[in-house]
Amino acid sequence: MDAAERWRVLRLHVEDQIPLAVLARETGISARTLQRWNRLYRTGGVASLDLHARLDKGVRRTSVETVAFIERLALTRPRPSLATLHRLAATDAQARELPAPSYATVREIVQALDPALVTLALEGPVSYRDKHELVFRRRAEHPNQTWQSDHTELDILIVGADGKPDRPWLTTVMDDYSRAVCGYMVFTGAPSAINTALALRQAIWRKTDPAWAMCGIPDILHVDHGSDFISDHIERTAVALHIRIIHSTIGRPQGRGKIERFFGTVNTELLAALPGHFGPGSRTPTPVVDLAGLDRAIGAFIGTYNDRTHSELGISPRDAWVADGWLPRMPDSLQELDGLLLTVPKNRVVQRDGIHFQGQRYLAPTLAPFVGHTITIRYDPRDISEIRVYDRDTFICTAIDEAHPNLRLSLRDIETARRARRKQLRRAINDRIPTVATREEPRTPEPTKRRPKLRTYEEDE
Repeated sequence: MDAAERWRVLRLHVEDQIPLAVLARETGISARTLQRWNRLYRTGGVASLDLHARLDKGVRRTSVETVAFIERLALTRPRPSLATLHRLAATDAQARELPAPSYATVREIVQALDPALVTLALEGPVSYRDKHELVFRRRAEHPNQTWQSDHTELDILIVGADGKPDRPWLTTVMDDYSRAVCGYMVFTGAPSAINTALALRQAIWRKTDPAWAMCGIPDILHVDHGSDFISDHIERTAVALHIRIIHSTIGRPQGRGKIERFFGTVNTELLAALPGHFGPGSRTPTPVVDLAGLDRAIGAFIGTYNDRTHSELGISPRDAWVADGWLPRMPDSLQELDGLLLTVPKNRVVQRDGIHFQGQRYLAPTLAPFVGHTITIRYDPRDISEIRVYDRDTFICTAIDEAHPNLRLSLRDIETARRARRKQLRRAINDRIPTVATREEPRTPEPTKRRPKLRTYEEDE
């Protein structure tokens, strides 16, 4: 019965002065209901006769003390189960001589608590911050303004160098503005400064693939507090290249969310299709791919990722980085960049047959003047077919592994270097001999026999 029908009945009493008892007998509506309608009409008029929900619907009629008791237990670590909460609340209500709440009421009170309040009380401030605090998503204003770099342990097993299963890591350098991957490094073992340096080297220098256009020195490098990122080696490199390093707050990876999402994309789109992936139900997969094969697969995937349309940008990361054409800030030379990034310096003494390192022998004609001297070498662990040689931070040459299949030195190169070194030493001797000879009486030199010139080979020693 709606308000109009109620008013047609009640009007007989209000306007025609028919008693409510008579109306109750004639209409079949109880006298109590008619009295309630009459009170509503006297208070709010005809509109108050409209059928509506109870004013107290949804409002708990549990005592304030019982509600406070239930909420206190629900916010206490460890939180009791609902059954335990109901039992304890009923016991407390009986002790206070209050109505005991039902199980449904206890559940309703617990579920009505603010999720942020529950997280802060039961999981602590760190979990609350990561789940409920407001986050400001910042984007760089132009390419190479801010780069992000981070590591992740990949969800795949590969065949290690010793033939045993090994789990690799991936270091990635991403441009914040364009989401383009500028450089990467796949390796086994724990993350280290050298792996970070190699990823940065690839990111900064020009690539051999013209489609991979991203390069240059960033203004800001956003990293975490890993031991490799806070190493003196990386700090010195950043100072030399005028890069400002920003470390994210410990335990708060939100600032590197874009690169974290890229890691998730690699795991779900690339690694899921490779043998050895840690998929559902495969805790111990059989490794098939080696490190070099995984490196090639990730490199090809990054090329595809940089060229496909990004969902947030509406264009590909490569197009966003290239933009309308601009010139990135570059190092003066690759040798300068290598001198800053490639490994912690290692000292070696130049032997007569070259530089001995990692069980191999490296040789270059330029090393002739440095036999017996201590020099500094730098190398790329991914390719030790050559090393870079420095003398007091000054680049000397690139020495080549004698067993390199494509870059073997000829005997003529070595002979030329020997003759140049001998001439240099003779000039130094002649510069000193006249000073000594002027103090002695001149003597007639004795005729000497000419000796045949012999060439010195390693086998003659």
